[in-house]
Amino acid sequence: MADFFDLLKTRRSIRDYLEREVPLDLVREIIQDACLAPSSGNGQPWKFILVNRREMIRRLSEESKKNLLARIEKDPSSPLKKYEGLLRSPEFNVFYNAPCLVYIVGRREVRSLWVDCALAACYFMFAAAARGLGTCWVDLGSRVESPELLEEIGLPEDCRIVAPLILGYPRSVPAPSPRTPQILKAVA
Repeated sequence: MADFFDLLKTRRSIRDYLEREVPLDLVREIIQDACLAPSSGNGQPWKFILVNRREMIRRLSEESKKNLLARIEKDPSSPLKKYEGLLRSPEFNVFYNAPCLVYIVGRREVRSLWVDCALAACYFMFAAAARGLGTCWVDLGSRVESPELLEEIGLPEDCRIVAPLILGYPRSVPAPSPRTPQILKAVA
């Protein structure tokens, strides 16, 4: 296990994975760690959907691509426009051909859902990195609207996808990008 401060400095978003599968028992361990995250009122509203089949991950990618392109066509000034070339490419997989996908989801009615699930996602990513695995939060992969696909992956009707996280063994780890704290004011 890596030292916490080393993890803070070395965890990266990984978009290039080895062909090696991630054992489901290991994914379950990481999820167990993710559930240690704080949540509003200790509500723990997160739920997890595991997709460990590349064919299904590819189908979910194609569904997201189709829905994102429809949004761009409806609103050409959308910030998604910058992804249009990638989204139109048949070879592009929004999940970067990762061997495992974990959706963190929760009930739509929970007011703090986005923050609570984001905290669980952070814990998930650090727990994975501590085990030598790479992750990336791929928001482009959250646009699954097909009722059949949603049923197939087991998303309850009262829930929404918050954090699509890909998981796998990194083929390469990118160099860190610069980080600059932007302290607006320090009141002492």
